[in-house]
Amino acid sequence: MTDLTRPLLPLSTGVVLPQMVVTVALESDEAKAALEAAKGADGLVLLVPRSEGRYARVGTVAKVEDRGQLPSGIEALVLRGLYRGVIGTGVAGAGPAVYVQVEPAWDPEDPSERAVELAREYRATVENIVEARGVPQVAEFLRGITEPGAMADTSGYSPDLSFDQKVEVLEMLDVEARLEKVLAWAKESLGEITLKDKIRENVAEGMEQTQREFFLRQQLAAIKKELGEDGSEDIVEQYRTKIAEAGMPEAVRKDAERELNRFERTSEQNPEHGYIRNYLDWMTDLPWNKRSEDRLDIAEARRILDADHTGLDEVKDRIVEFLAVRKMRMERGLGVAGGRGSGAIMTLVGPPGVGKTSLGESVARALGREFVRVSLGGIHDEAEIRGHRRTYIGALPGRIVRALKEAGTKNPVFMLDEIDKVGADWRGDPSSALLEVLDPAQNHSFKDHYLEVELDLSEVLFICTANVAETIPGPLLDRMELIRLDGYTEEEKVAIARDHLLARQLERNGLHAQEIEMSAEALSVVVSDYTREAGVRNLERLLGQVCRRIARDVALDPAFSRDVAADHLPELLGRRPMPEEWSITDDALIDLVRYYTREAGVRSLEREIANVARKAVKEIVTKKA
Repeated sequence: MTDLTRPLLPLSTGVVLPQMVVTVALESDEAKAALEAAKGADGLVLLVPRSEGRYARVGTVAKVEDRGQLPSGIEALVLRGLYRGVIGTGVAGAGPAVYVQVEPAWDPEDPSERAVELAREYRATVENIVEARGVPQVAEFLRGITEPGAMADTSGYSPDLSFDQKVEVLEMLDVEARLEKVLAWAKESLGEITLKDKIRENVAEGMEQTQREFFLRQQLAAIKKELGEDGSEDIVEQYRTKIAEAGMPEAVRKDAERELNRFERTSEQNPEHGYIRNYLDWMTDLPWNKRSEDRLDIAEARRILDADHTGLDEVKDRIVEFLAVRKMRMERGLGVAGGRGSGAIMTLVGPPGVGKTSLGESVARALGREFVRVSLGGIHDEAEIRGHRRTYIGALPGRIVRALKEAGTKNPVFMLDEIDKVGADWRGDPSSALLEVLDPAQNHSFKDHYLEVELDLSEVLFICTANVAETIPGPLLDRMELIRLDGYTEEEKVAIARDHLLARQLERNGLHAQEIEMSAEALSVVVSDYTREAGVRNLERLLGQVCRRIARDVALDPAFSRDVAADHLPELLGRRPMPEEWSITDDALIDLVRYYTREAGVRSLEREIANVARKAVKEIVTKKA
């Protein structure tokens, strides 16, 4: 096949395939030069796509059909693609135009059966595409094309193909390969169009349903306005949005939506309207899917616990173990344990003043969780735990649900304070209601009488406190992990007074640290001779008394400061209340027996020890007199 020399016209914005008729604007000097050169070459020019400075290896020999001006005044040509041409070497020519050798690449005159079959399939696919897009005229144009190669080249008109894809079609000289490639692309486009049409239909159906609902709601709003019930529509939509955003479990969401539908149908004059609204407020305010991220730094958690409390190592170790288990599960991809049997219930048993309640706040801070506290001392009504049923006027959820709402997360540190002082009478037994709350095998599906839906408490860390374990019912005690706090030693009390209590009393009494200095000996004397208790409450009261005396002197003389030694204590605190020969009081002996004795006849034993103690004290006082 003879090589021909043709002027080259580069195309940067489009690809021209054989049999295509296109309009090309002469905006560049090289385009104008190619046009002038084409006049002396039978009006033929080689159109070659150019991308990022690279020319395609195959171009299209085109004939100049017409020339004119665009509305913008720029000169333009009408070109018709004739056949493919493989680009050879450049040759010298007259004028500024670029000339190259071109080897014509004609499609075979007798196509194969495979090519004919592919062309037929491609035509059918493209007809489906153009009919879906509402341009059936293109289908008529395609039916007039009989050559398989020409059928494949109609892909140059496709808006779905990119510049590079069209260049790839241009460079394919094999007709079957060309048809297979454009057929695959056409099927992809048809699939996208089909999917878009399906989505469009679904959206249209949804819009029709939405418009229908909107129309009906507008009618309902107009009716309510005539009845004087206007304004409730916005409230319904607000509740609908809150329910959708609350992250409720599926069963809970269905109950909430059922109540919302009742609320929408209920007149504002109906008392049920207010009851349902109150119920929806509770349902949407609860933290169904909100949780605090645990602080998994074990060393930092232990540091916080040690900074807040001196001693109590058994409790601190248990919290660190709890945190270590969660960290191991997260690191090994097991996730946070939840559901049946995953809850943690700890009960701190010890005398008053040892820091049981404050320890709960410290645990929450160490874990990075919210902290809520519910005092159970003296409650007698089971509804305090489970809530009242909605059939009662003024019904509310129980303390468990109310505390969860206050916490704002579903995994707080939950302290049940004074659990050993829960009462029972004709109104019910709250300790029996606590069986479900404090049972890890049941509390993942706790039901409050007011809400009547399952509430997951398995992620809550329950910490109960009690002074004695004997008054806690057996079935409830069996569900708890008991941790006994035996009180503080004298050395621990001195450390607590130095590190915590004294600084707190200085702040409460408006003193600076340089205005009072209390020696370790003075603190030890206060602990041993002025207080006899398992905890440190009375110790803090005495330190507060010392600080108030100093504050009085500082108020009179701003330059006053004082170093408090052991011999200053009688002046500041008065006479030592504990005789040296016998310094154990009746109450201390009774506490000793109560906390460490579980045998029968405890009360009679208490009375006997108290009698002995009173006789001993009487003898000592008589001798001193």
